[in-house]
Amino acid sequence: MKKLLLCTLLMFLCCRTVAQDLNARIQVLSPKIQVANKRVFQTLETAMKDFLNGRKWSADPILPQERIDCNFVLNITNWDGSSNFTGELQVQSSRPVYGTSYTSTLLNLNDKDISFSYTEGQTIDYTDQNFQGNLSSIMAFYANIIIGLDYDTFSKFGGTPYFLAAQTIVTNAQTSSYGGWKAFDGNVNRYWLSENLNNKLYNPLRSFLYDYHRNGLDLMADNVSKGRKAIDALLPLLQQIDRQRVGAMLPLIFYTAKSDELVSIYSKADNQERLTAMNLFLKLDPANGNKYQTLQK
Repeated sequence: MKKLLLCTLLMFLCCRTVAQDLNARIQVLSPKIQVANKRVFQTLETAMKDFLNGRKWSADPILPQERIDCNFVLNITNWDGSSNFTGELQVQSSRPVYGTSYTSTLLNLNDKDISFSYTEGQTIDYTDQNFQGNLSSIMAFYANIIIGLDYDTFSKFGGTPYFLAAQTIVTNAQTSSYGGWKAFDGNVNRYWLSENLNNKLYNPLRSFLYDYHRNGLDLMADNVSKGRKAIDALLPLLQQIDRQRVGAMLPLIFYTAKSDELVSIYSKADNQERLTAMNLFLKLDPANGNKYQTLQK
């Protein structure tokens, strides 16, 4: 009997380990909410953590050490004292670089269109068949985006199934009245992020992400110059991206995540290589121009 119980326990633990694809760290902040008892925010934080980390998102078995590091920081700006919340959500994810302790940022965005209903102690329900709630849909959406970006950097266009799953969530959310899911909600929202990632117009950027990480960053532990030269050869791909198209969100997401890293990579290049990269980045990403101008020093 004891052996049977032990085997059952081991099987349960193994299943839980396999089921976890994300290593999500969750913070729920509420500095603007003036109430004495903030327990609801603590239970919300726990519920979000359990939802993201306890669910099987990917199609592949993921070892504990392979789980994708990500951060969700939910800043509650308004609460009606009952079940209705509004706020902003900062989402970040990264992937390890081969042979180093360095992690490369893949996603760093602030979603300002967050509103949802949650009751303390409530189980957060989700199905990919229809829209059940905004909180679960938002978290499932970003879980798929995070996994898709990670897969894209290890296998060319490997993230496609997860971007399609995110698109399904967007489609299901069209029946809701919540913001951030529709094309006319703005040019920087969940609708356009999903649209860009599934639009072949942005395949050059997705292709760049794969080669940049696998044939560039992942080589730099053994040979910095070789890895940087590989990235040099990829830079023309960035010029193929139409940044002026309505809803062109993916280039913005890319440069927000990568501008600091690009400066770091080219700060160690020779003078001509450094200036060539600087001029290209200034043209393609003027919003981060001050960062790139440090390359001329």
